[in-house]
Amino acid sequence: MEAATNLVSALDYLKDVVIGRLKVHLGQSEKESVLAPSFRQDASPFTEFLNRYKPSFEEYITFLLALAPHLQPDFFNTITEKHLPNGGDFPAFGGVKGQNHRGILPTGETVQFILAGNNLAKRLEAQQLFSSGHWFARKGILWLEQVPEGEPIMSGRLALDPEWVERITTGKVSPPPFNNRFPAEHLHTELDWDDLVLPEVTFSQIREIETWVKHHHTLMEDWGMKRVLKPGYRALFHGPPGTGKTLTATLLGKFTGREVFRVDLSLVVSKFIGETEKNLASLFRKATNKDWILFFDEADALFGKRTDVRDAHDKYANQEVSYLLQRIESYPGLVILASNFRSNVDDAFTRRFQALVYFPIPRAPERLLLWQKAFPAQIQLGPDIDLQKIAHKYELTGSNIINIVQYASLELLSKGALVLNEQDLASAIQREYAKEDKII
Repeated sequence: MEAATNLVSALDYLKDVVIGRLKVHLGQSEKESVLAPSFRQDASPFTEFLNRYKPSFEEYITFLLALAPHLQPDFFNTITEKHLPNGGDFPAFGGVKGQNHRGILPTGETVQFILAGNNLAKRLEAQQLFSSGHWFARKGILWLEQVPEGEPIMSGRLALDPEWVERITTGKVSPPPFNNRFPAEHLHTELDWDDLVLPEVTFSQIREIETWVKHHHTLMEDWGMKRVLKPGYRALFHGPPGTGKTLTATLLGKFTGREVFRVDLSLVVSKFIGETEKNLASLFRKATNKDWILFFDEADALFGKRTDVRDAHDKYANQEVSYLLQRIESYPGLVILASNFRSNVDDAFTRRFQALVYFPIPRAPERLLLWQKAFPAQIQLGPDIDLQKIAHKYELTGSNIINIVQYASLELLSKGALVLNEQDLASAIQREYAKEDKII
């Protein structure tokens, strides 16, 4: 297909560059004779990447070296086997074997060899392609995997962001799957702002956050406020369960065009030293440059009070909190922490929040609205049901009311009825109270 044309040309060009370096290294040629790269303008993701980042020759070759095994698994093997027919070790070329992949996977040493050969000054220049300040790292495009302690850094495998691999090979990027590597669930909703019932003061604070999400790029870049403001925005949603914290986070994403991911802290926190930080690093690396909203539900488990250091476990727990604070502050997007109680969150965190939003138990007028919005249109309320009286009598949250309506609706469906009477509704309310060991 047309979209593959530039990829085919790019791999042919990379092959010529690699072969040229090998010939010089093996004494079969005095210097490489590779022309400047060229490509056709088309609508492919690969061409979009080239037009967007305008990589230098060195950056272009490095990107292709990382991409090649994903397109042609035997790309490097066929080249080395042809020019080293007798086999044997070739340490200068670098490369490693994968756990499942049977071909050669390039390393930082491979990049140095292809770009610089044995020229030490140029090899050091090539190493700068993997510095934290390079756009490869800042944009999360490619990096070197960590190596065991004591081994050369450049022997790490050259890793390309899987999203770029998918974008270039399929033309689209799927939402990351929920697993141990990415312990976050993609949130979405069919509801609108009108379905959310909150006090006006809470809504006002939410609108402030929505304004930041919509205009933060203009504020930071066009107005130059990045000189004095830290990147990103941090908000604490606190209040009893079922008061709308998760729905609010989801709606913020829906109406600002941002993806929202709820972080599962049970998969993040590990009893093994260093694993929690590793899991968090993976999560934030995946989210960086995506403009995602990260929602840490029940954040008390990880963001709670830091303890006095009495033993090694306390010291390690405090290190986790400090590391997390650092990652949250450096994240350029919106991070929302949710807690049932504000007092459960360490003061060191609350000082760094731009917004502390309280989600109270709904009052009687708000409960009446929730009751009115909750019932499906197919259900007819019996004449003995007074929603205003019910709203005043029962102190319930929005999620409580939805649970009650769901139970009552299923009971009607099981009876083949469409009219809900007061007795059946009271039974559903009693059932919800019993779940929380409450008595009507």
